[in-house]
Amino acid sequence: MKNADEARKIFEADFNCAQAVLATYAPGLGLDKEQALKIASGFGGGMGRMGEVCGAVAGAFMAIGLKYGMSNVDEKSAKEKTYDLVKEFSARFTELHGSIICRDLIGCDISTPEGRDKAQDQGVFDDLCPKLVYDAAQILEKIL
Repeated sequence: MKNADEARKIFEADFNCAQAVLATYAPGLGLDKEQALKIASGFGGGMGRMGEVCGAVAGAFMAIGLKYGMSNVDEKSAKEKTYDLVKEFSARFTELHGSIICRDLIGCDISTPEGRDKAQDQGVFDDLCPKLVYDAAQILEKIL
């Protein structure tokens, strides 16, 4: 898939996982790539390297919101659709990888210097994370 390849390419260019996914889809959803990169910059590493929700997943959630999200208080159905699609994305990603939580996915707690070193030593950021970004983009492509 072209978008999944693009997301992986952005990640491998040294942007974080959330940036890679959101920046791939943002221009087609009315947000320029530079803004998307800035918006998503704090979501990598499971929310600022806290190991929480995977950044690739968070980037997908933001893209879903860009396309379907509520921007007016009278758009209750948009809010519900967005929540439903976030749940669907989460279920599909979890089916593939067993979790949406960064530390569970990579097997390291990157909120600590020791955990980051372990992840680096194990090649997580070079081997596993590009696959997570790619898969998140593939799932997102089907949902959008």
